[in-house]
Amino acid sequence: MSNYLKPSTGEIKTQGEWRQANKHMSLPRVWTADTLTDLQLTAILAAPKPDCTDLQNVVSDGVTTDASGNTIEAWSVVDKFADTTAEDGTVTTKAEHETAYTASLVAAKEASVRTDRDSRIALTDWTGMSDVTMTADMTTYRQALRDITAHADFPNLKDSDWPTAT
Repeated sequence: MSNYLKPSTGEIKTQGEWRQANKHMSLPRVWTADTLTDLQLTAILAAPKPDCTDLQNVVSDGVTTDASGNTIEAWSVVDKFADTTAEDGTVTTKAEHETAYTASLVAAKEASVRTDRDSRIALTDWTGMSDVTMTADMTTYRQALRDITAHADFPNLKDSDWPTAT
């Protein structure tokens, strides 16, 4: 969704919001450079958001001007957590919040890998039926799947870390 800046006031609004603010005017469906000039607006061009870690957020920080003189979106990277104080006066530090959040991300990733592992084992369950003789290779494969949680890279496994059925 495109945003537009009114340089004289610093207001930033969407096209729909500017239409509402100028409802007494008949505006074309597609805005041209002339439309923007008449409304005294500048189009804000999209800019890529910066990279951030799991412990940070990217937030809008108004607009800036690029080297070509275009008005573009500005972004800031901010910490996701800060020290907090509960109503009873208990202080939880930023580090404690980050530790708990990181632990929850790891637990979710571990659960996802275990679900994937269980699905892979389920696909081979038919080899253990009483009327089928399970091969030694299949026994080894199924055991390797069960042992995947002991892998050095668990839970951050690459495709090549997973055992293959032979």
